[in-house]
Amino acid sequence: MPLIQAPTQQLIKLQLARDLTRTIKRGHAWVYREALRELPVAAPGTRAILLDNRGGKEIARGYYDPDGSIALRICSTDPHESLDERWAETKMSLGLSLRQATFDENTSGYRLFNGEGDGLPGLVCDIYSQFAGVQFDGIASENFWDVQGIGEWLNTNQGIESVFLKRKSHKGRETEVIFGKTPSQPVSFLENGIKFTADLIAGQKTGFFFDQRDNRARIKRLTANKDVLNAFGYTGGFSVYSGLSGAKHVTTVDQAKPALETAEQHWALNKLDSKKHKLITADVFEFLDTAVKENQQWDLIILDPPSFAPSESALPKALRAYQKMVMLGAKSTRRNGFLAVSSCSSHVTQAQFTQTCEEGISKARRKATVIGIYGLPPDHPTPLVMPELRYLKFLILQLD
Repeated sequence: MPLIQAPTQQLIKLQLARDLTRTIKRGHAWVYREALRELPVAAPGTRAILLDNRGGKEIARGYYDPDGSIALRICSTDPHESLDERWAETKMSLGLSLRQATFDENTSGYRLFNGEGDGLPGLVCDIYSQFAGVQFDGIASENFWDVQGIGEWLNTNQGIESVFLKRKSHKGRETEVIFGKTPSQPVSFLENGIKFTADLIAGQKTGFFFDQRDNRARIKRLTANKDVLNAFGYTGGFSVYSGLSGAKHVTTVDQAKPALETAEQHWALNKLDSKKHKLITADVFEFLDTAVKENQQWDLIILDPPSFAPSESALPKALRAYQKMVMLGAKSTRRNGFLAVSSCSSHVTQAQFTQTCEEGISKARRKATVIGIYGLPPDHPTPLVMPELRYLKFLILQLD
C-alpha cells in the first residue's frame, strides 16, 4: 500500500539564494522559485534536498516543482527523516487522530487531511461518511503522492468505500473514481447532527464547504425568531442552520439555480416548513441594490461570497467589491440586527478585510459592534508561520 510514488530519478539538490533558514525551521513549508539559486531540470514531484544559502548545509527535504511558483514543498526539516512510507503513514495517522478527537458521531463530513497544516504538503482529503474526495495542489503533488495507495489506506483505517480524485482542468473540475464505486446520486452525511448531501462528481471543490461549519453553528445561535437573509447561499448551509434554530423566515439568494435546488432539498431533508423558506435566483449585488431602494430589511444577513481576489493583482478590485457588499448589507439590516460577512480570498488579510468592513459600514451611515471575528475550524489546521493559508475571515457584527 504505497502512500507516495516511487522516485523516478535521483534526489536533487536545491540551494537558497537568500537566508530563509530560520523561517523554514519554524515551519514554513513553501520555497518560491525566486528564492532558489538555480532551477534544475527535473520532473515535477522529484524529491529534493534543500541547502542553506551559505555553507550548503541541508535544512529540509521535500518535492520539487520546476514550473510552479512554489518550487519546493517541504515535507521535513529533520535531516535524519526519510520521505518514505513510514513518514507518510505517521503524518496521516496524526491527522486521523486529530479528527477523531474533534468530531463525534454527529459529524460524518469533515476534512481529514489539510495539506501543509497536517504535514502532508499538497494533499487534501475530505470525508463524506463512507466516501472521500481527494485533491492535489498541482501536478508535482499528484506525482509525489500515490492516490491509489491513499485510497487503500482510507479503506483500511476509515472504512471508506469509495474514493474520488478531483482535478482542475480547462473545463472546471474533473472527477476520477480511484477506489470503489461511483454513487448514482449525491451522498449523505451529518454536520453537527444536521443532514446534508454532496455531489462528489459534479460539486465544487470536493463537494461541500466544510470550512464554514463552526460559523454556521455560531449563526444558528442568533437566528431564533428572526427574518434571515442568506446571500451567496449556495446549497443552503446557513439557511438550514437558521431554520433549525427557529428562524421566523429565511430567504436564500444565489445566482446558481442548481445550487438553490439543492438548498431546497436540504431544507426538506431536515423536515423544515417549506413556507418559511424562499429561494431567489439572482445576482446578490443586484438583489441588495433593489432591496435598499425598496427599503427591504432583515434581522440577520449572511454574506458569504466566493473569492473576489483569485490573484494578487485582483486585490484592489476585490476590496472595492467587499466594501460595496458590506455597505449594501448594512443598509438592509434592521436596527440592532446582525450582519455576518465572510471572505475566502487568501490574498485579503484579516486586517484588510476588517478595515474594508469598517469602511462599508461607514458608507452605509451605520455603526457596528464586533460580536466575533472567526476563521477556520480545527479540521483545517495551518502552520503558525503561514498566515497566507488562513484564508477564511468571518465577522459577526451588530448594527445600531
